[in-house]
Amino acid sequence: MKNLWEAHGVNHLVATPYHHETNGLVERFNGTLGAMIRKFVKEHSNDCDLVLQQLLFAYRAVPHPNLGFSPFELVYGREVKGPLQLVKQQWEGFTPSPGTNILDFVSNLQSTLRHSLALAKENLKDAQEEQKDWDDKHSREQSFKVGDQVMVLKALQADKMEASWEGPFTVQERLGAVNYLIASPTSNIKPKVYHVNSLKPFYSRELKVFQFTAQETDDAEWPEGVYYEGKSDGGVEEVNLSMTLGGLQRQQIKELCTSFAPMFSATPGRTERAYHSIDTGNAHPIRTPPYQESLHAQTAIKKGDPGHAPDGYNPPL
Repeated sequence: MKNLWEAHGVNHLVATPYHHETNGLVERFNGTLGAMIRKFVKEHSNDCDLVLQQLLFAYRAVPHPNLGFSPFELVYGREVKGPLQLVKQQWEGFTPSPGTNILDFVSNLQSTLRHSLALAKENLKDAQEEQKDWDDKHSREQSFKVGDQVMVLKALQADKMEASWEGPFTVQERLGAVNYLIASPTSNIKPKVYHVNSLKPFYSRELKVFQFTAQETDDAEWPEGVYYEGKSDGGVEEVNLSMTLGGLQRQQIKELCTSFAPMFSATPGRTERAYHSIDTGNAHPIRTPPYQESLHAQTAIKKGDPGHAPDGYNPPL
């Protein structure tokens, strides 16, 4: 293949995976040709194979905006004779010139091709410089060092047209100005080359642990399964007596509370004399999505009066 490229003056460029800008001219042509074929097949669904040459003729006869010449001119060195040119020649009474020497014809053709190709390259260079200037205004320079951790923009296996950031990966080597050899530190996958536009720095998050302080207590003082905040010691002393009671009544109530002092402890307790269990049978929790209440229900909620049903049932709000 190298000999073939050299014989035809082809400069082979190696493109970075998932960076189609390297082959911008080819990718642009593929997109244009694909759009033309889709439009053509839609309008000529029954005989598209018979009139396909007309589509190719139309593309070859139109001058390229960047080159300034049509593909036909760059290959054959003259303008293609389409239907309009033939009609024009017939109206103007064009008469073909007498036959010329074949050597002169070939020499003139080669000269025309060289001149056309030189102008096409010059026009293409001007167009590329203009596009580069526009792209540089909306881009910024980015570089990485060997050992840096980066995120890689990879195409999804389910859909090649979508991509997601994966990582972190490690920069193993820098290849040129914009390509990097990226390796995965957690797998044995062979390192791959990625363009700098498919990379971005990876910033690790700092692990923050919040410190919890608990009050030391004697576990023997608390019954198992009971939680107590310990805000008050409780006791008979905290029993509030009404000021409307007489002195004798207040004394009798204090003596009664003192005889049952363990009942006034702030520490929750647990009895073993009676047990209570709630049996819901086979009922399952009813889960409903959130919804907006009606205006009538909102008014009732604000007033604190949910209303009563005729049978005495209060509907929950």
